Amino acid sequence: MELTAADHRIPLSDGNSIPIIGFATYSHPNLPGDEIFPTDENGNWIFHQTNLCATWEALEACKDAGLVKSLGVSHFNRRQLELILNKPRLKYKPVCNQVECHPYFTQRKLLEFCQQHDILLVAFTPLGISKDRDWLSTYSKPLLEDELLNSLGKKYKKTAAQVALRFNIQRGIAVIPKSFDPKIIKENFQIFDFSLTTEEMKSIETLNTDVRVVHLPMLSDHPEYPFHDEY
Repeated sequence: MELTAADHRIPLSDGNSIPIIGFATYSHPNLPGDEIFPTDENGNWIFHQTNLCATWEALEACKDAGLVKSLGVSHFNRRQLELILNKPRLKYKPVCNQVECHPYFTQRKLLEFCQQHDILLVAFTPLGISKDRDWLSTYSKPLLEDELLNSLGKKYKKTAAQVALRFNIQRGIAVIPKSFDPKIIKENFQIFDFSLTTEEMKSIETLNTDVRVVHLPMLSDHPEYPFHDEY
């Protein structure tokens, strides 16, 4: 994919579009009750029983009412996507799926599946970093210290982070890096003035370890926990 500063949006299957790079935001939800995350007598989180198809139908109603422009999902695996795509009387399919994706976790199989169904992959944690320890897996190799990414950064006068972001957008993946540092935020957007070669893209792909940074272990007992499946 050829991208320039003037061509920085990706079309969605419903006719809308989103920026190729955006700001990542997160805040804890405000829920009724004394506890944000209620637990049982054993200290385990109490989960609602969910029906993904019924939830999707409610979102479709929001789109029909003009309350939203596009409908997407997050953390969905192939099985969950197929559940929606194969739902009887489906009105709107998901236009995007936001998942962890970076050079150490390339999501090749999920990306191919989403591309086959015209679903845009949106990469959160595109730099392989999360400061929320409750979300992390037990193994987290520092992506930004990678020798290959740093050597390519020196070649193009870029940081390892900029190389990692460029890698994903050249794969047709939108990225949403998160930072509170104005300097780094500015640097994250300075990725449209260079391109990685085909050989460099293939070299970065070999860095894949299929190990998640964000594992969400506290949700592993949820009936729709997505990471038990291969992808």
